[in-house]
Amino acid sequence: MIIHVVTPGDTILGLADRYGVNAENLMADNGIMADDTLVVGQALVVAIPEQIHTVAAGESLSGIARQYGTTVRQLYRNNFQLGGLPQLNPGEQLVIRYQAQGDKGVFVTNSYAYPYVATDLLRPQLPYLTYFAPFTYGINTNGGLVPLDDENLITLAEEYGTKPLMHLSTLTEEGGFSNARASLVFNDPQIQESLINEILALMEEKGYQGLDVDFEFIFPEERFDYIAFLQNLRVRLNERGLPLFSALAPKTSDTQRGVLYEGHDYAGIGASANAVLLMTYEWGYTFGPPLAVAPINNVRRVVEYALTRISSEKLFLGIPTYGYNWTLPYERGNPGAPSLSPVEAVNLAREFGAEIQYDTQAQSPWFQYTDNEGRLHEVWFEDARSIQAKLALASELGLKGVGYWNSMREFPQNWVVLNQEYRIDDNPDFI
Repeated sequence: MIIHVVTPGDTILGLADRYGVNAENLMADNGIMADDTLVVGQALVVAIPEQIHTVAAGESLSGIARQYGTTVRQLYRNNFQLGGLPQLNPGEQLVIRYQAQGDKGVFVTNSYAYPYVATDLLRPQLPYLTYFAPFTYGINTNGGLVPLDDENLITLAEEYGTKPLMHLSTLTEEGGFSNARASLVFNDPQIQESLINEILALMEEKGYQGLDVDFEFIFPEERFDYIAFLQNLRVRLNERGLPLFSALAPKTSDTQRGVLYEGHDYAGIGASANAVLLMTYEWGYTFGPPLAVAPINNVRRVVEYALTRISSEKLFLGIPTYGYNWTLPYERGNPGAPSLSPVEAVNLAREFGAEIQYDTQAQSPWFQYTDNEGRLHEVWFEDARSIQAKLALASELGLKGVGYWNSMREFPQNWVVLNQEYRIDDNPDFI
């Protein structure tokens, strides 16, 4: 795999010829449309095939998979241009294997999406995911579950062999995290037992293959009550052969201050769950100043601290699939910066003639542009280089996997880089 940074005069056809790859595949892998010009500074992932199959009339993906001793799931991973759909055309070229594919290690993967995610956006991503979690079941005023319209997402995940993962948070009916709802569950044994029973019954009914708990803004004095709740959940889940996941705020010490951090005890939560996701993103966020969403130096500090409290075999690195577009000058209290996908970020740079820069300390791309009303903007986002750096960090430190927030945005480069350099564990054992 090659990551090519665009220079003046580069074209898709020219690069496809230079590297000996299919131009249509190159465009699909990078979210580029046929009439798009390339942006100076734009990173392109170039996947070099080792073995190719030319489709004959009447052939199917399942038949081709059997012929080469692989799986339909892996053919989807190797051919992002299929969009997760089985339709083939005679003469079409399918990649069976890439050069040096998966030689950097193995990861368990997971991601999240709201029920309204577009099906044609989600389909291509599901083959790359071990787990997929519809977001989210909240907790109501009685301590029961706020319902979620998740049936279609579960069915779609199962179609690709991806394990549906139930997601539980303290999100209210109005859509905000509530430490009061958490307290209700922690402090009333009958409510907690009833909630656990409701969770287990729903998981069995809908075919969920694990539970992911994300309680945020917990009162500091209730951090051990949260641990006890997770321990109760784990016992009940593991009895049924199901794993318990939990999310952790990105801390760098036991004594870190702040409403997001003080309720999360890394050692206790790590010991109570089968696996944990480090939410290593949102340094650059909608109401903050312009900077990388997940600067690699900050991410590393969180992981290195986590490793002093939790086994690497339980840790998932959180990876963002988005960026933000800030209007300058930044002033606290300004309207929040809108989020955007990496593909949208590059399209914006193209529209306004911006040249994409790369911050080597943060390992993140960015650019500035002036809009049609004369306002200066600064955009930070993710690309193939930043993803490669994050995956390399997870591999270097021996982490179990990576978790993406989220699958609501177009980012084909992420999946191509993941599939090129790592193997995906489809059937992990956490118990």
